[in-house]
Amino acid sequence: MSEITGKRSFIAAAGTLLASAFFTSRAQASDKVGKPNRLVIQVSDNDPGKWGLALNNAQNVINDLGASTVALEIVVYGPGIGMLKSDSPMASRIAAALKGGMQIVACENTLKAQKLTRADMLPDIGYVPAGVVELMQKQQQGYAYIRP
Repeated sequence: MSEITGKRSFIAAAGTLLASAFFTSRAQASDKVGKPNRLVIQVSDNDPGKWGLALNNAQNVINDLGASTVALEIVVYGPGIGMLKSDSPMASRIAAALKGGMQIVACENTLKAQKLTRADMLPDIGYVPAGVVELMQKQQQGYAYIRP
């Protein structure tokens, strides 16, 4: 075998190995979720109408596909974070969604920027360091993305 042919074979084998590792790690990430339908919803508006639409969209997906088949997360940052406060006009609706098992996470960067603490927020919400990064990572994991 010539030196060039040997290098080509090595490069092809390395490429196959890397591709295999990539797809295996993506498959493992999907297995961790265990649900075939994955959706992430962005809410960055301080608008009850947008919030109502986001919550309706999320509930419609759950109702149509079944809660056991849907991994769904609402990611909140920017001005939208105000609706997660315990005294917001949407507090009771969001609290009911949380009690019903919906996952809603708040951006800690936004909390800091708006000088809010967890004590200001509704109980049962989750927190992520950066909302935009959370959206990006969910999409990389195969989540569908919606912004109402």
